[in-house]
Amino acid sequence: MIPLRFHTFFGCILLVFFATTASAQVTDSIKLSLRDAESLFVKNNYQLIAQQYQTDQAKADVITARLFDNPEISYENLLYNKETKRFLETSKATGQYQGSLSQMIKLAGKRNKNIKLATTRVKLAEYEYFDLMRTLRYTLSSTFYKMYYDQQSAKVYQEQINSLELLLNANEQQLKMGNVAMKDIIRIKSLLYSLQGEYSSLLNDIEDLQTQLKLMTNIRPDANLVLVVPSEEEQNYQPDKKTYTNLLDTARSNRADLQLAKTEITYAENNLRLQKANAVPDVELSLIYDLKGSYPDNYTGLGIKLPIPLFYRNQGEIKKAKIAIDAGNSKLSQQEAILENEVYNSYTSALRTEKLYRGLDSNFNADFDKLIVEVIKNFKNRNISLIEFLDFYDSYKASTLQMNTLKYERMNAKEEINFVTSSTIFK
Repeated sequence: MIPLRFHTFFGCILLVFFATTASAQVTDSIKLSLRDAESLFVKNNYQLIAQQYQTDQAKADVITARLFDNPEISYENLLYNKETKRFLETSKATGQYQGSLSQMIKLAGKRNKNIKLATTRVKLAEYEYFDLMRTLRYTLSSTFYKMYYDQQSAKVYQEQINSLELLLNANEQQLKMGNVAMKDIIRIKSLLYSLQGEYSSLLNDIEDLQTQLKLMTNIRPDANLVLVVPSEEEQNYQPDKKTYTNLLDTARSNRADLQLAKTEITYAENNLRLQKANAVPDVELSLIYDLKGSYPDNYTGLGIKLPIPLFYRNQGEIKKAKIAIDAGNSKLSQQEAILENEVYNSYTSALRTEKLYRGLDSNFNADFDKLIVEVIKNFKNRNISLIEFLDFYDSYKASTLQMNTLKYERMNAKEEINFVTSSTIFK
């Protein structure tokens, strides 16, 4: 007959197994959904803010391009008159000075072409900002789901560790009474230590993911993040409702990196027009007054300066601009190929993961939970051996962790499709 104390300990094990043991510090905990995290990310992410400054700088270049060249004024005065022995004389009788006012006039539409080039540079900066946001947002969502499902796995470890600790205490009491063998104690301890090591490693991973989330959303370092994923978020995701061609069209319309590659070609074309215009010499007009240094006295003249394009015609910059257009077309072709492959790969991976997920029994976890109750009862009544009991515990842990991994891969596949299409097709 099994002692009453033995039954009591196993009753405690059964209760603890289904109890939530992790308690969050209410004062330091922040409940965070993915939408909340994205909102904080857009407002507070330092990388996005820094990239926005790049856009603002590009807009300032447009202001500079719109400005005209300043006129230039020059003045020359007689320093010393040897006859009168006076410095800086300006009188008509014994003095001499001259002055001029000049203005550079740019030809061939250089100013307008500079404005157009600067405006295109603003578009480049904006597309770089949106592409950075797309990349960082995917990193955020992937990190979010990874941490959430790791937290769910951590609960499994904590429950099993608590249960095994009670089981170990119960068996140590039974060992003193001679009801169990020392080898059973060693087996339980071995499994317990293994679980504790895996649990500690998992907590370290969760802490690293939590740090990354805090950095991306600018949440204070001492906050404890409690991630929330509504059940409808998992249920509403159905990748088979979309087609590859539909996703590809969406990506071609929305991908900032593709628009960036196209705009780089536009920039190179605008730069070629500007460099060809720079080959045309600019004209400098000047108005001159000379008191006595020219004929006649009180000379007033109109001057013009025009370089002769005999040797320098901006050949090198024009050639560089043409090469940039060819390079841009090559880069665009490569970007289109990358886009098509990324969309196809993400879509097929999402369908494969979804097929695997739907192939699993939806009641699998619930059935496993019921089964463990029976296993504990049978072990308590000595109907199964300790090895069988521990093997089931290990199987329960492995299956639960695999299920959480599959759920993460499924939700990450959803976010990857959003990433490659630069949209929120799946919310």
